[in-house]
Amino acid sequence: MNHLPNLIKIFTFSAIALASSLVAANTYPNKPIKAIVPFAAGSATDQIGRAFASKMSDALGQPVVIENRPGANGMIGADVVAKAPADGYTLLFGTNSTNAALKSLVKTLPYNQDTAFTPIGYFGSVPLIVAINNDVPAKSLNGLVSLAKADPGKITFAYASTSQRVSSEMLASVEGIKMTGVSYKSGPNAMTDLIGGQVNMFTADFAVTLPQVQAGKIRGLAVTSLKRSPAIPELPTVNEALGIKNYELIAFFAAFGPAGLPKDVVLKLNKAINEAAKSKELIDRFSAMGFESQPGSPEMLDKKIKLETIKWAKAIKEAGMQPE
Repeated sequence: MNHLPNLIKIFTFSAIALASSLVAANTYPNKPIKAIVPFAAGSATDQIGRAFASKMSDALGQPVVIENRPGANGMIGADVVAKAPADGYTLLFGTNSTNAALKSLVKTLPYNQDTAFTPIGYFGSVPLIVAINNDVPAKSLNGLVSLAKADPGKITFAYASTSQRVSSEMLASVEGIKMTGVSYKSGPNAMTDLIGGQVNMFTADFAVTLPQVQAGKIRGLAVTSLKRSPAIPELPTVNEALGIKNYELIAFFAAFGPAGLPKDVVLKLNKAINEAAKSKELIDRFSAMGFESQPGSPEMLDKKIKLETIKWAKAIKEAGMQPE
């Protein structure tokens, strides 16, 4: 029996497939790219994501279109990308919530957080501000802790993302106080209720909190980074305010694709992200919210995600939070 015709067919199909993939890589992108932001418009993820999308569009020659899919601490938007085709036309502009912490907060995720995504590029990070409603009779973080100790459970805190929730739960755990968490669909909604007095405390990124602190609509008490922020140097760190060590919680932002994204596509996107991260215009625009960009390779992001997943699991466990 002569297998040669079959072998020729196989080699021909293989050659065509290889050529097609090379052509696809060389012509990528040849249509608009959709970037899912798993949080609401106006959030830090949205603001930073839109700025990066604009710069990436310039570099790639195709629009990078933001689509907001908020809800469930980012899980809803992340799930859309996890189940999307791995062709480079659906991306996730994810955070510590979607790509590090959710695994420890949710009993059953609709995707495997460790294997569902291809790391593409790191945008940067921001610290958070611990802020309270102006009518709360505390002028410092120590003062707020004293109020909470005097009346366990009475102080309420808002959260609309993992970092917002975990930072508050960590604070309560470190100081041995009990506060009551109130869940919101978005940071801007939570901020509206903080200003209105429906909740007492909100720990959130600078994009949401800093303008309101500067306008005097809420009172900033501390920042969650290890160092004071040049954006608001008068605020102490949580460690300084409470006389403790090792309290740190910062939010990060990065781009991911579905699992199995072609390497050439990943590298093209990574190059566009790194060019954006080095942009003076982008750095100047977001430095006021404490944003620090950090260009790097997909491999660096992959390593960072693994370390961050361990770090967040530890923080969540130490805060006494159980998966729900």
